[in-house]
Amino acid sequence: MTEAASKTSTKFAELEDRKIAYRRFGKGTPLVLNIRFRGTMDSWDPLFLDELAKNFEVVIYDYTGLGASTGNPSYDRASLVKDAKDLIGFLGFDKVVIGGWSLGGVVAQKFTATHPELVSHTVLIGTAPPGKPEVSGERLFMETAMHPNNGLEDQTILFFEPASEASREAAKRSLERIESRNADRSPQIPEAVFMKLLSEAKDRSTIYPDPEGSEMAALAAGPNPVLVSGDHDIACPIENWLPLTKMWKSLHLLTVPQAGHGPHHQEPEFCAETITSFVKNVR
Repeated sequence: MTEAASKTSTKFAELEDRKIAYRRFGKGTPLVLNIRFRGTMDSWDPLFLDELAKNFEVVIYDYTGLGASTGNPSYDRASLVKDAKDLIGFLGFDKVVIGGWSLGGVVAQKFTATHPELVSHTVLIGTAPPGKPEVSGERLFMETAMHPNNGLEDQTILFFEPASEASREAAKRSLERIESRNADRSPQIPEAVFMKLLSEAKDRSTIYPDPEGSEMAALAAGPNPVLVSGDHDIACPIENWLPLTKMWKSLHLLTVPQAGHGPHHQEPEFCAETITSFVKNVR
């Protein structure tokens, strides 16, 4: 039996100019997960991670300068991809399953497009494709995401489906699991820091700037991604992915009903099993 995600100790990849905080647990194919905007290692639902750890060696980490990592923080997409690449190199992995949630899903896509030799599969959760979206996220998402602290009601709005009582109950259970880790937690990202990083965005019209379309083309022709999304994702609407099912070489699209931006927290076992089956059976 592997150590539970909520009990795994934090380690540090000591790089030339910074330390990247990470946790590593489970056995099997390496799966490196990239976290959402304002997220740290302790923003993942431990049950989702534990289910994945039955079949993968799971690695979660904090971006440079955020959470427990040191260095100068940045949400510049290339900088975030460098974090993933440097950590993978430090851990000695030749090839990984690269995954991510929301902003982390952009990191996973950009990593796949720029370092395809390191990727066997790409797993995307509640994220957006490259380029300007045809369907915009709802204003309520950013209004809620900018609150200094996001309690249960905020997290229900941000990551679940408030109109569904079942989803609301799932939000309570997920937050309880997330808060069950009572030691060695990553520090929360201060409001001043995430607001500064947000203000530095070069293109606020899209979560995934790709002005020349080169990364869209690389992803369309390259490794197969699986996308797990809620049917009412107010941050990254699933509708933006539908046209790509005919354009990308093999886009596996999974929509969880009565769910929002965090379907893997609402249905952790189901989403983990789907990801496991995808990696095992799709070549």
